[in-house]
Amino acid sequence: MRDRSTLADFPHRRRNLLTGEWLLVSPHRAKRPWQGEAAPPGVPPPPAHDPACYLCPGNTRASGAVNPAYAGTYVFANDFAALLDEGGTTQEPQGLFETMPAIGEARVICFAPDHGATLARLGPDALARVVETWCDLSAELGARWAHVQLFENKGAMMGASSPHPHGQVWASDFIPELVAREERHQRDWIEEKGTVLLGDVAAAELAAGERMIEANAHWLAVVPHWAAWPFETLLIARADVSRLEELTPAARAALAQILSRLLQRYDGLFGCDFPYSMGWHGAPHSLGPDTAHWRLHAHFYPPLLRSATIRKHMVGFELLAETQRDITPESAAERLRAVAAE
Repeated sequence: MRDRSTLADFPHRRRNLLTGEWLLVSPHRAKRPWQGEAAPPGVPPPPAHDPACYLCPGNTRASGAVNPAYAGTYVFANDFAALLDEGGTTQEPQGLFETMPAIGEARVICFAPDHGATLARLGPDALARVVETWCDLSAELGARWAHVQLFENKGAMMGASSPHPHGQVWASDFIPELVAREERHQRDWIEEKGTVLLGDVAAAELAAGERMIEANAHWLAVVPHWAAWPFETLLIARADVSRLEELTPAARAALAQILSRLLQRYDGLFGCDFPYSMGWHGAPHSLGPDTAHWRLHAHFYPPLLRSATIRKHMVGFELLAETQRDITPESAAERLRAVAAE
């Protein structure tokens, strides 16, 4: 076992406490010459209103529905939902190739009417409305479905179908695979140690400081010890709260504040609208009140590696063997801390 002081220079593996998976860290590779993909630079920010955008206020969507002249957040049923709230009720025979029904519903969340805005550029009031919308949707859909997954894909690099600032929510009658892994490992932790896993992680990260990006009285943003993507971050609630709707007014205001600062650091890192996929992991609603082991958190997975035009690809060894990264999480956190945020 190498001394911890050598982790910045030599290959080693780290374990993801939330999923149990291991990943390979190869920091010495960050020193190699780079001849990888160089994508064209990003385009200028879009206008405040695009008459061709199906998410802008007053415009017609592909379904023929017309968006109202909304002034804040606007939520509507996804016109091309991945889950439907009917059908799929017949269980297929079990055998070598298993299937099972899946039902649910999906909605689109327009964060703001401004086509050229992003969460990083929204003002405090507008960002607070997004937080309230997340909390309301978690409560409403969680009353009917086993799990509520709120997420945002930002940027064409992450497959966003429109540059208009928006996210989605998918509610399902099943607990998805990644969430089920987190459920199992958080439950095992409290049964074995008597403490909350992400509470212990937050306390250790606050004490160490080397992977911390932002903190306030209610939230902590870190590059997790087990980060897979170069500038991946984990946003952890510091109180014993398991779902968005449980947040106090003070915690909701603090969430809007730390989101703004974290996303501004992302944009400032390479001087671009930083792409990412992010999502909330609250306790699955099918657990009911049995959530003492679960701590509310959000994952941010950005693809950029070296600049606004060079991305990390999960290929080769990552697809066939184990996740691998070059720059250490500590180095990534140091670079994000160096970026100014308002």
